[in-house]
Amino acid sequence: QVQLVESGGGLVQAGGSLRLSCTASGRTDSRYAMGWFRQAPGKEREFVTAINWNGGNTYYTDSVKGRFTISRDNAKNTVYLQMNSLKPEDTAVYYCAARGWGTDARDYAYWGQGTQVTVSS
Repeated sequence: QVQLVESGGGLVQAGGSLRLSCTASGRTDSRYAMGWFRQAPGKEREFVTAINWNGGNTYYTDSVKGRFTISRDNAKNTVYLQMNSLKPEDTAVYYCAARGWGTDARDYAYWGQGTQVTVSS
């Protein structure tokens, strides 16, 4: 089993920045992809970004390209999501996911508990 714990969420004004972290523990193996999803109230969970095991390949949904950056530090079993130029529509609970790839949440084996990001206008 792998446990994922997110941190770094909070309240920020539009145009501001936040950095989310997700640290894995348990039967960790750095050779797996990780991703971030988000879920706004009344909406389905949606893909945000993913990174392969060595950080050499990343993928972003169109709405965050140029504003969000995913990275990872395998020595710390941690993946990061740097979010800049935040917009009110970025408001959601952000979830970290591991051992999967692509935009379908069903393809990921492990999930964190989520961290709330609220962007005020």
